[in-house]
Amino acid sequence: MAVLVNGKRVELPEHSRGFDLRSALNDKEAVAVKINGKLCDLSTELPRECEAVLVHPKSPEGTELLSHSSSHVLASAVKELFPNTKFGIGPAVEEGFYYDFLIEKPFSPEDVDKIEKKAREIIARDEKFVRTEVSKEEAKKIFAHEPFKLDLLAGITNEKVSIYQNGSFIDLCVGPHVPSTGAIKAFKLTKTGAAYWKGDQRNAQLQRIYGISFSSKEEMDACFKLMEEAEKRDHRKLGTALDLFSVHKEAPGSPFFHPAGMVIWNELERFWEEEHSKAGYLQVKTPLILHENLWRNSGHWDHYRNSMYFTKIDEENYALKPMNCPGCILIYSSSLHSYKEFPLRLAEMGMVHRHELSGVLSGLFRVRMFTQDDAHIFMTEEQLVDEVTRIIELTDRMYKVFKFDYEVELSTKPEKAMGDPLLWEKAEKALADAMKRIGKSFKINPGEGAFYGPKLDFKIRDSLGRMWQCATIQVDFQMPERFDLHYEGPDGRMHRPVMIHRVVFGSFERFIGILVEHYAGAFPTWLSPTQVSLLPISAKQNDYAVKVKEALEKEGIRVLADLRDEKLEAKVRDFQLKKIPYALVIGSREAESNTVSVRKRGGQINHGVPLEKFIEEIKAEIRERHSQ
Repeated sequence: MAVLVNGKRVELPEHSRGFDLRSALNDKEAVAVKINGKLCDLSTELPRECEAVLVHPKSPEGTELLSHSSSHVLASAVKELFPNTKFGIGPAVEEGFYYDFLIEKPFSPEDVDKIEKKAREIIARDEKFVRTEVSKEEAKKIFAHEPFKLDLLAGITNEKVSIYQNGSFIDLCVGPHVPSTGAIKAFKLTKTGAAYWKGDQRNAQLQRIYGISFSSKEEMDACFKLMEEAEKRDHRKLGTALDLFSVHKEAPGSPFFHPAGMVIWNELERFWEEEHSKAGYLQVKTPLILHENLWRNSGHWDHYRNSMYFTKIDEENYALKPMNCPGCILIYSSSLHSYKEFPLRLAEMGMVHRHELSGVLSGLFRVRMFTQDDAHIFMTEEQLVDEVTRIIELTDRMYKVFKFDYEVELSTKPEKAMGDPLLWEKAEKALADAMKRIGKSFKINPGEGAFYGPKLDFKIRDSLGRMWQCATIQVDFQMPERFDLHYEGPDGRMHRPVMIHRVVFGSFERFIGILVEHYAGAFPTWLSPTQVSLLPISAKQNDYAVKVKEALEKEGIRVLADLRDEKLEAKVRDFQLKKIPYALVIGSREAESNTVSVRKRGGQINHGVPLEKFIEEIKAEIRERHSQ
């Protein structure tokens, strides 16, 4: 018997279970095999006719396998050290892996050190990952003392399930896994946390341990270097150091923006308004609290109410809006519209509230109150592809200002979708056609669309190469139907409009958090809360510094004059800590000649620059929104 493996014909023995494909192809690095497109353990018996592809640890699939297998190693170590522990789940995640445990008290830092040491021992043993299929009844006996595994088994409809064993540790798992623990060449536990079983706060709270693993030490070293840099850029720390925002227990998940943070907010909003005005958008504003019936009609009640906040007014039920679209629809429905107005682009800086569990709240990234740079566009079906194309171009133009590149995913119809499947097909095709027209590549993200329509999701890449989902474009045939929206067509009859929901920045709060980390707090001049710091060498130059300050402020430049009786070195150090783009050093020579010594944030110094020339140059830089 022979099969195609990596395009080569390989002769197999009569029974191929356990057959070593790596030896047959002289490929010792492979950790799994794809059989007819399905990812499987290397030990999987090959069908008589198939195509197989070996999977390597540095591929996306191999990296995920290594992480998931590492979570089993973590659980093995915990089982050996803390035998009374109850085990939850241990998936691979984007940043590595984790495993959830029910224990008597939280793991201490010393416990985590012991667990990591034990895990490395298990890796050194090179224990094989062995897959076995058993009946559900047999699995219940195996996991009789594991309540969370029994809970998982109760939700499985198949008669048989798979279990994996390495050493003495057995886990309920669909797999696949790397061949043995020895495939993990570098292993590190990174942090601990807490999580409710199945994400439901009514369930038991489990202790979570996170970790990362690699197929080589060099990869881990590079990763830790990146993590160290990310730690320096943590927007929560920089937000405090630069006095941008704060979060308080009196309003969990609701950031308080300080004066410096509001400068960034207002500059972003001004940029947004300018670009949208040029693109033909009209601004609107809708209420924060709307009647329950509106949310029932929109479909949010059925699909989203667990994430909403409710209140009662005059014995009637109302909700804080989690999205802006129903309010914008009410604006549209308040008057009769003609096709001549289309596309009708209504934009809103809309504050929304969504309930997030307290355990996942994080700075500006995971919040309960945020502002969306929303827009809802009404048009004819024939205008759809053109309008999506315009939105893509607007998004691209705005992202270039920050030097962001990005990837796009087309998220298609989810399982719990509303509306006619044929309309979903039309909407998905329109999004794909717009991307093709503009010549940009995109990936398909099956089943991840909104409940009312498919969408294009834009994932920007920051200066550390991390991806952030920000802009989205959603095509919606459903809301106009549910709200019975109309427009008068060229034939004088009433027709149903098509609707687009879209954001560019997404959450303003989250986007600012991303920018803090992208720039490491060193914002380009147009965004910087303070653009220029004045540093007189001695008190003798303070009068001239005040005149320079007034001249700069008259031109709209944000300036801080450091008139303290401190040495210049101390003033320079403070300027650097505040990450201000420019410092103007002023001594007796500068005061006499009406010049300044310009010190850039990076350390470059230009002496004897005429004040008028500096003002002209910095104004041009701000006006053109250069991103440094």
